[in-house]
Amino acid sequence: MSRNEDLIVGLDIGTTKICAVVAERTENGVDVVGIGTHPSRGLRKGVVVDIDATVRSIKHVVEEAELMADYEITSVYAGIAGGHIRGFNSHGVVAVKDREVTESDVKRVIDAAKAVAIPMDREVIHVIPQEFVIDDQDGIREPLGMSGVRLEAKIHIVTAAVTSAHNIVKCANKAGLNVVDIVLEPLASAQAVLAGDERDLGVCMLDIGGGTTDIAVFADGSIKNTAVLGLGGAHVTNDIAVGLRTPFDEAERIKKKFGVASTRYLASDDVITVPSVGGRRPREISRKILCEIIEPRVEEILSLARQELSKAGLEDRIPSGVVLTGGASALDGMAELAEEIFEGPVRRGLPMHIGGLQDVVRSPMYATGVGLVLFGAQQSRTERGSRFRIRDESIFGRVKQRMRDWFYSEFD
Repeated sequence: MSRNEDLIVGLDIGTTKICAVVAERTENGVDVVGIGTHPSRGLRKGVVVDIDATVRSIKHVVEEAELMADYEITSVYAGIAGGHIRGFNSHGVVAVKDREVTESDVKRVIDAAKAVAIPMDREVIHVIPQEFVIDDQDGIREPLGMSGVRLEAKIHIVTAAVTSAHNIVKCANKAGLNVVDIVLEPLASAQAVLAGDERDLGVCMLDIGGGTTDIAVFADGSIKNTAVLGLGGAHVTNDIAVGLRTPFDEAERIKKKFGVASTRYLASDDVITVPSVGGRRPREISRKILCEIIEPRVEEILSLARQELSKAGLEDRIPSGVVLTGGASALDGMAELAEEIFEGPVRRGLPMHIGGLQDVVRSPMYATGVGLVLFGAQQSRTERGSRFRIRDESIFGRVKQRMRDWFYSEFD
């Protein structure tokens, strides 16, 4: 296998599956050249609970992706999610030194905005500029070169539990990979599935994965809010397994093949065969019974997502509606039920902005993996570094140092 310096790899470490997307930089963007997927056995609600099992799954994924791409994978952009993720907005002000905004002024105002008290057991994952204000002129996206005496910055800060971030890096390292950066999964998914006009007008993206539902709200071209719910498609599957008394793997198969988000969208009330546990004989049940098990959980997930919007005061800031992505969003009737709950337009988001094997990855389940690749391409092309994150040192070193500081502060 050969090495390629223009290779970008996104590693989506999810609750139910681990996915690697391999892409090459091109003049027009990125071309997907390989993918690998494998069931995830070492995570719960997006957080690593079994390092060895997670490492084995990552190795399987990397081997599969390397075979398809015919390249050796050495470094990745890793996704992070889970209920420990917290996002909040901040604001900073500085004086412009020479009456013209320079690179130094932008860095100083972002530093001022992110100078907030953060608990020692948490790590800053992203610092995302939302907009700049120069002498009361707001809505500025790129302040460089503009004249003024006062520069303000509004930013969105995303933090994660130090231990969770450290465990993701550790799993990748034990699988023989270097982590270039850790990226919040809803931000990565948004890179892949949202159009520019949606971001400008206002849109909410829901990435419904196996163990978590990730929320990202954009308006005026920038991020306004991020949140993570500890519910996902695996909870629907578990409800089916318990309700129908069938093995979990069979419940997942039945959900994908026969499941509908609501009985209102059930085209035909067929009879389906359900395998039993413990060697008992299979049973036949009405498909309507299956949907009656699925519907309450799906309604709960979507209703909690709307509550997050309401809590953030953003219900009226999303005229473009809602974009559903993630593996669980492929459930029949999901978009129609979401339209009822959010009382607005809803569409299913598929990965865009890529070339190469785009037909292979054109599925909601690959949104995060493709987004991580797009994030990596954007970061490498931006001279100032990523707009999504201000990094001071290597990811592993920073997380490790933060853990050490937290440990000694607790037990000194």
